[in-house]
Amino acid sequence: MPVEWTFYAFAIPAVILVGLAKGGFAGLGSLGMPLLALALPPVQAAAILLPILIVQDAVGVWAFRKTWDGHVLAVTLPGAVVGIFLGWLLAARVSADVVLAAFGFISILFGFHRLWVERAGAITASSQSPGWVGSIFGAISGFTSQIAHAGAPPFQMWVMPRRLPRDIFVGTNAIFFAAVNWIKVPAYAALGQFTPTNLLMTATLLPVAIISTFAGVALVRRVSAARFYVIVYVLMILVGAKLVWDAIA
Repeated sequence: MPVEWTFYAFAIPAVILVGLAKGGFAGLGSLGMPLLALALPPVQAAAILLPILIVQDAVGVWAFRKTWDGHVLAVTLPGAVVGIFLGWLLAARVSADVVLAAFGFISILFGFHRLWVERAGAITASSQSPGWVGSIFGAISGFTSQIAHAGAPPFQMWVMPRRLPRDIFVGTNAIFFAAVNWIKVPAYAALGQFTPTNLLMTATLLPVAIISTFAGVALVRRVSAARFYVIVYVLMILVGAKLVWDAIA
C-alpha cells in the first residue's frame, strides 16, 4: 500500500472529480484518470479506478432501468467488445511507455473535443447513419474506455444526433457504460492488475467516491459547473501533454 503523499495528492482529487461527474456534473470526471496517471502507471491507475466506476454505475442503471434504447445498445455493444479487446492487446503487447503515450494522446484529444463542444461545435455522425457506423463508434468507445476510461465522446457522437428523449438517452448511456466497465474486468484481470495492493487502494478510495457522488447529486441543481468545465478541459490537455512527454523522454 503506497503511503507517499504524492499518490494521495493526485488520487483523492481524481476520485472526487469522478464522483461529482457521476453525481450529475458530467464532464468533470474527464480529468480524473489523467490525474491518477501522474501518480501511477496508466494501466494500474485504470484498474484501481474500474471497481469504483462499477459501483457508481449501479446507481445510474437502477435509476434509469426502465428507460433505454435496445437498438442503440444492440448496435454499439458488440463494437465495444472489439474495441476493449484491441485496447487489451495494446496494453499486453507493447511497452508501458507506448501505453502512456496512447493515454496521453487520448487525454489531449478528449480535452480538445470537449472545448470544441463547449463552443457549440459538436462533431457528430449523421442522424441517418446505419447500424454498422454505430458499431464502429462503439469500437472506438470501447478502445478509449479500455485505455483511459474515456469512451463517452465516440459513443455520444453517434447517439446524440438520434435525438432520443432525455431519460432514454441517459438510461442508454448508463447501461452502455455499465456493461462496458464489466466487460473490461476480464481484460484487466488478464493483465494481472487486480492485485491485493491495487484492490486495497480501491477500497481506500471508495468512500471518497461514494461521498462525492452523493455530493454531486445534492449540488447539481444548486451550482453551475459551466465555469469549471473550460478549466478542467485545459488542464486535461496539459496533463495529457505531460504524459506524452514522459513517455517520449
